[in-house]
Amino acid sequence: MRTPPRLFRPFLLAAALASGAVAPFTPAQGAMVLNVGLAGDPGPLDPAQSGNFIDRNVFAAICDKLIDTDADMNYVPQLATRWEWSDDQRVLTLHLREGVRFQDGTAFDAEAAKVNLDRYRTLPRSLRRAELAALEAVEVTGPFTLRLRLQAPSAPLLAALADRSGMMLSPAAIQQRGEAIGQRPVCAGPFSFTERVAQDRIVVDRFDGYWNAAAISIDRIVYRPITDSTVRLLNLRSGSLQIVDQVAPTDVAEVQSNRRLRLARHVAAAYRTLQFNVAHGPRAETPLGRDPRVRQAFEKAIDREAINQVVFNGLFVASNQTEAPGSRYWNPDHPVGGADLAAARALLRQAGITRVPFTLQLANTPVDGQIGEVIQSMARDAGFDVRLEQVESNAGTQKNQAGDFDAALLTWSGRSDPDANLSIWFACNGPFNFGRYCNPRMEALLGEARGLADPARRAPLYRQVVDLYRGDAPHVILYHYTWLWGLSERVEGFVPNADGLIRVQGLRLRP
Repeated sequence: MRTPPRLFRPFLLAAALASGAVAPFTPAQGAMVLNVGLAGDPGPLDPAQSGNFIDRNVFAAICDKLIDTDADMNYVPQLATRWEWSDDQRVLTLHLREGVRFQDGTAFDAEAAKVNLDRYRTLPRSLRRAELAALEAVEVTGPFTLRLRLQAPSAPLLAALADRSGMMLSPAAIQQRGEAIGQRPVCAGPFSFTERVAQDRIVVDRFDGYWNAAAISIDRIVYRPITDSTVRLLNLRSGSLQIVDQVAPTDVAEVQSNRRLRLARHVAAAYRTLQFNVAHGPRAETPLGRDPRVRQAFEKAIDREAINQVVFNGLFVASNQTEAPGSRYWNPDHPVGGADLAAARALLRQAGITRVPFTLQLANTPVDGQIGEVIQSMARDAGFDVRLEQVESNAGTQKNQAGDFDAALLTWSGRSDPDANLSIWFACNGPFNFGRYCNPRMEALLGEARGLADPARRAPLYRQVVDLYRGDAPHVILYHYTWLWGLSERVEGFVPNADGLIRVQGLRLRP
């Protein structure tokens, strides 16, 4: 059988990297070149059109944002040095950093920031429009002062400005290149874009005019997309790569046993959830779709920690909420428990049924297949006959959007604001609410919490949100990821972050 080129390519790349054949660059003698293995090939390098997690690792080197987050997802200054809300929470004032230049030499100021924000919220193909939907007007009130007027209070705006909606491109480059700017982005970050070869490499070089140049000691970064985690590890061991992301849990022991390698980790904001079809077409017209008791029974049949141990060697975090256990918006009234088969069977009896057949849609990956088999085995003893359907990710999305599913295992990469981790699924018009769950009380709670900036006032509302979705059970959240990076002994100053991104500030590479 002929091997598909895209499947075969990583092995060719591994051999070439290990032998040094794929290294056409000749940096100046003594230059520090960092080679990074990414779990996939990034999409367009235009923050307006970017939709993949992988893209954000490259953006972290080339495009500073108005606001950043620290290792634990707290907001910290970047291109904005400070900000404040008006008393009615409908105006956010940003005070911008002076002396910043884009990589084409043009100055960054409030006018430049306005160009970017207006582009993100009006460009027809912009994926940022939903994030900035509450933004009514962007006003320049001084050379380095920006006022954002909102249609209604929206605390999650800060999270958007700490992600791609806050990345600043050169207005001159935007005007010159238009929607093609993703082919050669010009930002205000520490590294400037140099070269891209699809499926092979993205090269960025240190920008000497960077406002925080003292934090940068690497001269060049070469990002290598390598989808196979085993191949990434092979090249880390050989020294061809110095950092790899998304180390497979099964490879952790090998990294830890190698004296020339180190493992970095951080509990992730990202999580996996099993979404039920409760109101989207004929496939919702089942006991599983109609009766929350049946979905609650399914949850009680699942031992999350067992999934973690069997599939992820105990390295991930069993979780039943959109926020990681122990974090600010976690609800301690709902601890993560094990399976309770007696309680599961009792709930099914209350619903008047004994056996529940349904199909669980999964991605066509070995890991998802293993998760599905564990769930299938657990649920069988409680009265659930689970059929596994593994589909290609784009095909799975199309089926979900059409309501052609009973239940689907999905992923969210996580955000710094709790609303961004909730509304996508639980708001009646949430973009990933494929099962069309809709509860007016949930809508009211999400809206009220969105209008508050003070975490101490938001937390009690989000605890009520957890009470609701745990009761209605439109989802069964299974676990939070742990981000795992493999590092060469040459790498110093690496700080693991909950968002999974490789930040270049402070990174050093020993000769």
